[in-house]
Amino acid sequence: MELCLFLGCNTPAIRPDVERAIRATMPELGVDLVDMEGFVCCPGFGSFPSTDDDSYLATSGWNLSIAEAKGLDMLVECGSCYSSLRMGRDHLEHDETKRARVNELLELTGRKLECKSAVRHISEVLYNEVGTQKISQSIKKNLEGLHGVIQFPCHTLFPSEIVGFEDSPRQPKALRELTEALGATVDSYSRELQCCGGAGGFTKSSPAEATEFGKSKLDAIINETKADFIVVSCITCLMHLDNLQKNLNETEGENKYNIPVFDYNQLLALCMGFDSKEVASICSVPRNSITDRF
Repeated sequence: MELCLFLGCNTPAIRPDVERAIRATMPELGVDLVDMEGFVCCPGFGSFPSTDDDSYLATSGWNLSIAEAKGLDMLVECGSCYSSLRMGRDHLEHDETKRARVNELLELTGRKLECKSAVRHISEVLYNEVGTQKISQSIKKNLEGLHGVIQFPCHTLFPSEIVGFEDSPRQPKALRELTEALGATVDSYSRELQCCGGAGGFTKSSPAEATEFGKSKLDAIINETKADFIVVSCITCLMHLDNLQKNLNETEGENKYNIPVFDYNQLLALCMGFDSKEVASICSVPRNSITDRF
């Protein structure tokens, strides 16, 4: 299958090793990635969606029109990008007045939006299209003997009637079973469905509360599991849980928080045999406890 790869802002700018991991692994599993020339910010919820519908939907419409012109659905890793684009598409598909306004603005660029292209999260494609069996058969090495915990991207769960792809958003299983397909044991913990706390509006407006919120999740992982790593499928979760641990260690004067954080495709790339320097090199918490075994 072919899908348009929507990279968003943070992945190519701040964590390009995640982009490399995605580009390395998906074609190996039969998913060819087509670049979206001219894409722009999704836009994130802390920007246009909070202030102006015209700007929000026109920006979403522009991105959607690029995929639509290629006749392909969009593949998204970032939870915020996925939710913003999917909700924007839902508004535009079901509200003719809003879609007409967006097309009025897009007309200046020679584009027209008909909402023919879907927005799909990468973990949903891996789980529903590729499947755990094919993933297990594609790897050269595995994570047997290691324990992992899951950080589910909250923007892929709620509002479930628009963005959801799990049978039950309060009992998600896709990312868990995908990680188990790599041979790891996945531990459960009490705050598994809690947001990472990395939302821009939260961390900027209430940094102390955001830190304490994220810390409560990390403490639950440390106290309730045998986690050797945290696996995410959202660039915001990845950066926040990684950087937060470094900040907590510095402010508290101890090295209590040192669980490596990986995007799922980074672990998949390592298991497929790709070089960790290429696909998993950028981090605040050292990853060598995991990468050395490869």
